[in-house]
Amino acid sequence: MHRWLDPVAREPRVPDAPGPLRRDRLLVAASIASAVVEAALRTDLPWRWPTLPIAVALLLTLPWRRTRPLPVTLACFGGMTLLAVVDLVRGYDEPLGLYTMSVLLISLFSLCRWGSGREILIGSAVALATGGVCIAADYTEVSDAIGGIIVLTATGSIALAIRFRGRSRQREIEQVRMVEREHLARDLHDTVAHHVSAIAIRAQAGLAVSPSRPEAAVEALQLISTEASRTLAEMRAMVGILRRDAAAELAPLPALADLGRLARSTGTPRVEVAVDPGLNDVAPSVATAIYRIAQEAVTNAQRHALGATRIEVRVRRSGGSAHVRVTDDGDPADQRRQGAGYGLLGMSERAALLGGSCTAAAQPGRGWAVDADLPLTGAA
Repeated sequence: MHRWLDPVAREPRVPDAPGPLRRDRLLVAASIASAVVEAALRTDLPWRWPTLPIAVALLLTLPWRRTRPLPVTLACFGGMTLLAVVDLVRGYDEPLGLYTMSVLLISLFSLCRWGSGREILIGSAVALATGGVCIAADYTEVSDAIGGIIVLTATGSIALAIRFRGRSRQREIEQVRMVEREHLARDLHDTVAHHVSAIAIRAQAGLAVSPSRPEAAVEALQLISTEASRTLAEMRAMVGILRRDAAAELAPLPALADLGRLARSTGTPRVEVAVDPGLNDVAPSVATAIYRIAQEAVTNAQRHALGATRIEVRVRRSGGSAHVRVTDDGDPADQRRQGAGYGLLGMSERAALLGGSCTAAAQPGRGWAVDADLPLTGAA
């Protein structure tokens, strides 16, 4: 079942929005002024002054057409039905209603735009019944009757088209928000988790060597301080992106030149980085993905590679693609590395978004390897 046919489904309404409410008030004021002028100038209008208060009363309901579309529609078309019945009973040659009351079609538009499915069905039935009574009261010709039905149908159809378009737009916005949340979660994991892992490893190493080598413990504390400062800075940047009351401070995205920050010649395991100089034409999005994949792979190796002494990061050109390979010499029998956490999933998703691929598996003999291939242009 379509959502608009759901008895309780309705479009979101903003009753206190100043812009629409101001426009509705202007519409009511202009319509009432027009009705007064029409009632004063039309010489062919029977039952002139009783008709004008009814028209004004109906026009005054329009400011509630967004929040109470069905009651407004019932009031408007009910009033028009009442005038048509009086016209039919009294046998007037001219219709009692004012031409200005055609603005009440806006109530039908509002019903189809903001009402629930049940409200639309009820209001539409009342509008068609009103049209039938008016046709019977004025002895309208067939062509005029068909024209009136077309006007009612077109009004509702336009409102439904706008409704569906707005809903489609809302779905697109929600999809974009979901994708952005996924990107933020991935970046949070790739950046902060890397630094926190380094802090944990350094703290453990410092505790292990502090009894025999106090100077190594001091060095570990210095590295922990550096990593903590970087983590805090990146967390502040992400919080800035989420804030709505202030502009986020935009930092440049990581590039291939930033891969050198992953290298570490001291401690265990040491990290070596080598980048092919022929990758000058790589797209910025691909360069960022290469950095994030390498960063995550190094973090995983530091966290899970038991007994590893060396981690290698190699980035080279392979035809129209950039190939990233991160290897370590840790124990491949550690099953915790297979599918642990969101790291491998995040690397695979990041590569797939750019039309590439990423795999991770144990190497023959010893160690693990992460291999990623990304198109240089970032196109699938």
